[in-house]
Order: sequence, then C-alpha cells, then structure tokens
Amino acid sequence: MERDADRPAGTRRDAIRYCGAVAGAGLLAGCSGTESTPSGSGSGDGNGSADGGAGGDDSSGESGGADSYAAEMAPVGEVTFDAVPENVMAYSLLYADLAVALGHGDAVNSLGFDADAGGNTLDAYYAALDGVSFDREGLEQLNTGSGGGISVDRELLYELDSDLHLADPCLFVSFDGWDEGDVDEIRDNVGPWFGNIYSRRHSEPPEPCRDRYEYYTLPEIGERVAAAFREEERFAALDSVREDLVETIRSDLPPAEERPTVATLLYMDGTYYPSRTDQPGFANAHVRPFDVPDAFAAEEVTYETAYDHEQLLEIDPDVILHQYGIASYYDVGATREELSEHQVAGELSAIANDRFYPSGDPVQGPIMNLFQLEMTAKQLFPERFGEWPGYEHGDDYPDIPADERLFDRDEVASIVVGGAE
Repeated sequence: MERDADRPAGTRRDAIRYCGAVAGAGLLAGCSGTESTPSGSGSGDGNGSADGGAGGDDSSGESGGADSYAAEMAPVGEVTFDAVPENVMAYSLLYADLAVALGHGDAVNSLGFDADAGGNTLDAYYAALDGVSFDREGLEQLNTGSGGGISVDRELLYELDSDLHLADPCLFVSFDGWDEGDVDEIRDNVGPWFGNIYSRRHSEPPEPCRDRYEYYTLPEIGERVAAAFREEERFAALDSVREDLVETIRSDLPPAEERPTVATLLYMDGTYYPSRTDQPGFANAHVRPFDVPDAFAAEEVTYETAYDHEQLLEIDPDVILHQYGIASYYDVGATREELSEHQVAGELSAIANDRFYPSGDPVQGPIMNLFQLEMTAKQLFPERFGEWPGYEHGDDYPDIPADERLFDRDEVASIVVGGAE
C-alpha cells in the first residue's frame, strides 16, 4: 500500500511477525515473513508457554541476532516474536489488567472505550496493592461510535503504530466499517492481533472466524498472553494465588440446599437486563466457583432479554448482583434506593433483605478477578467469609480488615511489581 512508503524501515514491529496456524489468505492466513523457527507455541496443552520463555535462555533460531519465541491463541494462531512488545493496543479491561499483571501496563497505549471510566475501575482495585497502578494519561479511546454502534478508525491504529494489538480480530470484523480485509491490513502493515473475547460467554463469533475459534478460561487466556510478553513465571505465580482463593471458597461453602438463588443483571430506566451465571465463559469467573442456583436457570436469556418489575418479582431472586458496580458506570447504591421506594420492586426479596449488591466487571482480568471473587464471597456467604462492608459509588474497593481478607495483597503486589522471583 502507498501508506507503507511513508513508514521508516526497520521499525520495532518488524520484529513481531504473524504466523497463523492455517495456510491460505484472509483473517487466518499462513506464515508471512518468518525467517526463523519458533522455539515453542504455547499450544492447546493448556500451559500456554513457549520454551525458554521468561528465563531468557531460548535457543531457537536467530533472526537479526535476536532469539525468537512464539505465543499462540485462537483465532489468530501462532505469532512469532523477536522482542517483547513495548507499544500495545488493548481494547478491553481484560487485556489492560493482564498487561498490568504481567508487569507491562506501561506498554498500553489505548482502550476501547472511555479510558477514565475503565481506568477508574482498575484504580479502584489497584489501590489496595502497594506499587501497582495503571497510568491512563494520554491513552487513546478507540471507539468513536454513537447510538450503540461501535466504530474504530483504522487510521488511528496506524497512528498508534502498536507492536501488538491485544484484541480479538473477530471482534473487529463485527465493527461498523470493518471486514476481514481491514483486519488483515492492520496485521500486515502495523502489527499482529492477539486476543480472544468470545470466550467471555462462549458466544458465536462472526462467520469468518467460526471454523478456527476456540474458547478459553481466564487462566488459559492469561497463560497465552504471558507467553507473548515472556512472563510465564510471573503469571503462574499470580494464578497460584487465584487457585488458593478458589480452594478457600470451595472448602467452606454451605450445603447446596442452603445456597441462595442469585441473579446477575443490569438495571436501567425501569428495566432489568439479565445474564446467566450457570453458563460457561470468563464473564462468570467470579461467580461460578460458588455453585449457586441461577435465578434465571428456567428462563430463555439472550442479549435481548429484558424484564420489568413485575416479571422480575415473579422470579424473585434471593440475591441480586448488579454488574459494573465498582467505580464504573452504575451507582448501585442509588439504584437500590430507587427500587426500595418502588411499589413493586420494593417487594423483591433482594431489596427487602438488603441483598442487592454492586458486583464486578464481566470483562475481567486476573487482578480484577481476585477482588471480584473475594467480593462475591462476602456478598453471598457473609457468615462464612466475613461481611461485605458496603460500597459508595466512585470509591476504591473497600478496605477489608486484614484478618477478613481472602487473599494476600502484599503477595499479589510483590508478584506484579517484582515478578515471580
């Protein structure tokens, strides 16, 4: 393209080369411009690591005097690197939080939506972790759409000149004005894609991606992104904290018949928008370990499902978890007050019993997930995991007394700031 003529030769992104797992043209094209053999692929065996990753002892073939390494994630396949990415586009909080967790938060140059709104959510959790932060000053907002449409200007991606796009290319295919050719153009002329977002709810990706798509758990996504940054050991240490937390939760759950029915939803302008908690996907990674009855289990819930007050009262969940409730878009405390004064909504058991809670962001990364697991434990089972102290809209995650914390903040901060050593 003519655009390439204006670009200096030998930029950093030349050191990162796309190598898809399927030969042929299009979104999942085969290897292009790869001069060396990758040392490892982080393939579907679940460990997500490349040989010689974090230790720097990779002995793979050389390209330009540098050792190359590889990371792999559906739908893009394998990406070969000669250097760790230093300028990275991140579309969602999942990948921004992952970058911070891996010690590379300063590489992020953008977010899909309002950087302040998303950054506020990260700040609210990171405030409890000494030395951990996300500098969102100067971050570009990628989405410029209005009226519910999503629009991302391809020229902005050229201006950002990212080494790596931490975003699902299949998501971009679904955006206004984008198609397979546009995704390929950015891959070939700017930098590779590396992301998987339809694992959020195991929803169906756009048609061009369906044959090659795979669904991952949150740890599996983390392992693959860690391989891209050569931070496998750091991620393994952080995920060990999550495993211990989940074990703490599961070992102290009450019998199944004593667990409350739980509804996860959004409330806007008199309407409730439900989501299922008993279905796969990393959106439920902070609720699934509790194995609670889903209040909507008997319902046909889609993205278009909506209930009025009377319909939700017929279901009448014991607990309502309102998504995006921590330093984000919704003032859940004000919503609870509004519903308590409503003639019908005030009869909801969750309102009458003060069990209408601010809950987490379903597009969660590994640090967010730790806090959201702890929060959910205290909201669902305060008698076993300690009382949820309440939350004021816009505040940081509440200060939990040291003896009531379900994971060690200092351990997490040490891993994120200092690595796994």
